[in-house]
Amino acid sequence: MHPVLRTVLQRLGLGIVTLLAVSVIIFSSLEMLPGGYAENVLGQSATPETVAAFKRDLGLDRPATVRYFEWIGKAVQGDFGSSYSGLSGSMKRDVSATIAPRLYNTFFLAAMAAVIAVPLSLLLGAMAALYRNSWFDRIVNSVTLTTIAMPEFFIAYILVYVFAVKLRLFYPNSTVSIGTPFVEHVYRAALPALTMTLVIIAHMMRMTRAAIINLLASPYIEMAQLKGVSKSDVIRHHALPNAWAPIATVIAFNLAYLVVGVVVVEVVFVYPGIGQLMVDAVSSRDMPVVQACALIFAATYILLNLLADIVSIVTNPRLLHPK
Repeated sequence: MHPVLRTVLQRLGLGIVTLLAVSVIIFSSLEMLPGGYAENVLGQSATPETVAAFKRDLGLDRPATVRYFEWIGKAVQGDFGSSYSGLSGSMKRDVSATIAPRLYNTFFLAAMAAVIAVPLSLLLGAMAALYRNSWFDRIVNSVTLTTIAMPEFFIAYILVYVFAVKLRLFYPNSTVSIGTPFVEHVYRAALPALTMTLVIIAHMMRMTRAAIINLLASPYIEMAQLKGVSKSDVIRHHALPNAWAPIATVIAFNLAYLVVGVVVVEVVFVYPGIGQLMVDAVSSRDMPVVQACALIFAATYILLNLLADIVSIVTNPRLLHPK
């Protein structure tokens, strides 16, 4: 078996094991929380007999291990069980159907931010490396350090104040629905997408700059410069392709943040994504929804990191050309 294929399969196996371990942590953590959905619905005046009967109707009286294996077995098939939040015990909502439109909204927002942030960060990082120690490099570094130091909600409130309150260019709340047209969806999601772009672009730009500067001191780069190759061609054809491994890793981490770390941004802008749904589910003690959202976050994070590992392996000449 080729070393690259063997290493990729090993990474995939480790990813599956990691996801199973995370699912155990998610289920166990929620099980150990005080109180529960039955107590939240019935109130403090409910008798122990009423609470026990309610739990029996929902299947919460069974051992935790039995419920875990039942939950993870169905989750593998895309069935996350039923949600009871805001409904009576006989009127159950499918968790997958509840999450699906919210997950689409979150991926839509993440895609908007990624389409802007990834090319822009690569361009700024390459230019900062090409003209390092210049005024352009200093300005870009200062701005990115400032955005890194600011929390997401602070950047979000500044953007709301400037673009929604003062300039009145966008809505302060990014509420959308299933029937929202594509162009209107893009317009309403502009401010949260801009917030996430400003947060992640700094990390990707600085990593791109550092990786390219490190490669510019390599002998083959000096040889290309001695041959008269222009600086832009040196960056584009020689330095950037060999810097993909660290750049891909930091891009994967930041793309994972676009999905996993979107909770704060969605809450600030009242954007109906999976992060907002998870916050609402925690407030109402709707554990099936919380478990499903947490598992989706974990799977997304692990998958993107696996993709980063695969890109790093494929772009490593020592693995592509084993001796």
